[in-house]
Amino acid sequence: MRPQDNRAWLLLAPAVMLLGVVGALPLLAVFNYGFHDIFTLSDVHWVGMEWFAEILRSDRFLASLGRSLLFSGLVLAIQVPLGIAVALLLLTYGRGAVWGLMLCALPLVVPWNMIPMLWLGLIQPETGLLGPSLAAIGFDYKFTGWHTWVLILTVDTWHWLGLVVVLAYAGLSAIPPAYRQAAAIDGATRWAVFRHIELPRIGGALAIVFLLRFVDSFMIYTEAFAINAGGPQDATRFLSIELGEEIKGFSYGQAAARATLYFLIVPLR
Repeated sequence: MRPQDNRAWLLLAPAVMLLGVVGALPLLAVFNYGFHDIFTLSDVHWVGMEWFAEILRSDRFLASLGRSLLFSGLVLAIQVPLGIAVALLLLTYGRGAVWGLMLCALPLVVPWNMIPMLWLGLIQPETGLLGPSLAAIGFDYKFTGWHTWVLILTVDTWHWLGLVVVLAYAGLSAIPPAYRQAAAIDGATRWAVFRHIELPRIGGALAIVFLLRFVDSFMIYTEAFAINAGGPQDATRFLSIELGEEIKGFSYGQAAARATLYFLIVPLR
């Protein structure tokens, strides 16, 4: 029996080296900065675990952590079932589903900094496309706490639902037709087909969806900051908002410690 030749893995060496340069080295630098008080690049002082202890003892940090986890939980609870439902609907359109997939994926190409401005313009009562309709049904958007949460969740769902739909559709379309044909012969209900055939077969795609959407929603910044800058009264003050404030305040050592903690929280989830 001929020995297996695995030299093809060497072709991955350039990509691994590049990933190390653009990924691992900056991460190690941030981790190192978290143990220092940085005034300038030439004026750096060792403080050990001081920044980490101060952040973890802060009630403000715990409150922001709770809001970020709640937001990510709501994002997953809304977008994953909705994305699967849309993918199942598109599956019934055959070749015409490509147009639906393109429409769902269209928001993914919109620049992040344009999205909150776009939606704030849409809900303007006088000039927005949605504003008059919302006013007609008696909804008056006033930037209260729950109003801001609803808007940010709506914006995030509009932006990222296409990713869930595309990945779910890819998994569903890869299921051999024989599975569904056998279920139809046995008289299985639509729910039984989804529960025992479709859902297990798209488990891998859904795992990727959960990972990508949790990581991205957990560190949401652009939309939350542009819509209400963490307000009103810190109602949407997520972890990323606090990190952004420290960076803007030139507190690089504390910001590095906070970024390191955020990085460690994600794999723990």
